[in-house]
This record gives sequence, C-alpha cells and structure tokens, in this order.
Amino acid sequence: MYSQSQILSGSLKTVARHPAHPTINPENKHRFASKVLALTGILQTTLETNELMALFARELSHFIDFDGFGYRFEELGIGIDLGEQADHSCQYQLIVTGDKLGELELYRRLRFDEGELELVENLLAALLYPLRNALLYQRAVQTSLLDPLTGVKNRSSLDSSLHREIELSRRQGTTLSLILIDIDHFKLVNDRYGHLYGDQALRAVAQCIEETIRESDMLFRYGGEEFLLLLSSTGTDGAGLLAERIRKQVEGLSPHPEKKMHLTISLGVTSLHPEEDGDALFGRVDNALYQAKQAGRNQVVLEP
Repeated sequence: MYSQSQILSGSLKTVARHPAHPTINPENKHRFASKVLALTGILQTTLETNELMALFARELSHFIDFDGFGYRFEELGIGIDLGEQADHSCQYQLIVTGDKLGELELYRRLRFDEGELELVENLLAALLYPLRNALLYQRAVQTSLLDPLTGVKNRSSLDSSLHREIELSRRQGTTLSLILIDIDHFKLVNDRYGHLYGDQALRAVAQCIEETIRESDMLFRYGGEEFLLLLSSTGTDGAGLLAERIRKQVEGLSPHPEKKMHLTISLGVTSLHPEEDGDALFGRVDNALYQAKQAGRNQVVLEP
C-alpha cells in the first residue's frame, strides 16, 4: 500500500543531478554532507552488487528504521531482497547522468513521513556512482563469459561451472548429467549457404535448446558447432529424454525462411560416477557423442 507522500518521492532524477546539495536543515548541511561522503567511501570498497546493497542497507539503517529492502535490475537479472516486506513502502528509480540503474524499494510497517523520505533520497545520492561502477563491472564479467554469437555461456566459463556442480553433486548426494550436442554436417551448411547463414543456424539451434531446457540447466557453446548442457539433479534417463526432445525440436527448425536449410544434431549423454573428476566425465560424454555420429547421426546415445 503506497501513501501519497511515498508516490511523490518515487524518483531519484533530481537527486542524481544534484547529489551535492541535500535539502537538509541548514545548520546540519555540512555535517550531513560529510556523512554522505563517508558513506560513498564505504560503498566504493566493493564491486559486487550483492555486497554493495548489503552495505548500503546496513548504513541506511543507522539513519532510518525500515523492515525490508529490495533492489531490481532486470537487464542483468539482479534481484536482491533483505529483511521483510511490509504494508508501506517507498520506491525509487535510480538514474545517474541518464543511465538507468534499477529500482530500489524500502518497506516498513509504519508510514514513511516526508522528512524520512527526503533523508532517504539524499542518502541515495551516495549510492548512485558506486552502484553504476558495480553494474559496469558485472556487465563486463557477464559479457566475458558469454559467446558473442549465440548469447549462451562460452567455453571459458565451463570449467569453473563444471567443477562447482560436481562438488555440489557430491556434497548433496544428487545426480549430475551432461549432454554434448553437435550439429550434423555443419561444414556443408557453411559451404552451401555461406558463413552468414551458418551463424544464423547456430543462433537458431542455441535458442531452440534454451527454449526446451529448464531455467536451472546450463548451456555452453563448447566449440564451433558443439554445445554442452550441464544438468543438475538429473540422472541419465531424464537427461536422455531431454536430449531426445531437443533432437526433435531442432529437426523441425527452419533457420531461414528463404533457404531450405535442414538441420539435425547428434547427442551424447552421460551422468557423473562416484569419485569421478570432470575430465573423466567429459571423456565419457564425448565418447557417447562419437558413437552417435558413427551410428549415422541425428540420434541420441547414452553412456552408462
């Protein structure tokens, strides 16, 4: 439930443009400006968005009482919630020099008064530039881990993800499976239609796979026309069913409306064995893919 005063205080554009002039009681301006400067220094100690927001929430709690704290930045899929939601809230669109930095919301059981809202807005001025730096850093990190052509995770991010999932599987006693996917006769696609259409085919296959898998499944572009799926909490049978579903979906693709481009894929499937490392696991899924290609392609082979 939003009070009128909360709605009126729902934008940070003015604060973003004039961060050095908080409208605070005149005799306290200098002291408050020092506190904002000190807060900015504290917030500049990290480029991790989660840690940054936790620091800001902690420091903000020294100035004003609140029950919950939320931050959203959809472009990078960031959603942070601290504390609890309550009946009253104040919401801010965070903007600095024209850059949208997401939305921040405070929750409280009691209504926020005008003086508290003004205080929050002025303290938010200390957050804007550290937040922009953190988002730039996170965007750069995410970009470095993505394949620029297909938008899925790249090979450089595979090793750490595979190691993490293997350790998690062992610690929690859950299953872990891999699916290795290869586009059949992809060289012929490039030779017949050109690399531009080949790139379009790669993007179409990646999108088809992403639309078929769960949100928790991880898709990597492993090589030129190879993709790897990392499936947590999934055994060989379940992975095999998913692989067959992906095979059928790709077989029905029409990557380009003006070209009669027909695509098929071969898939190898296997699951983690006890005490097995990543190299051994990948070796077995690679062998399963090899068997699928040797048997005529456009099929799924499971490696027990």
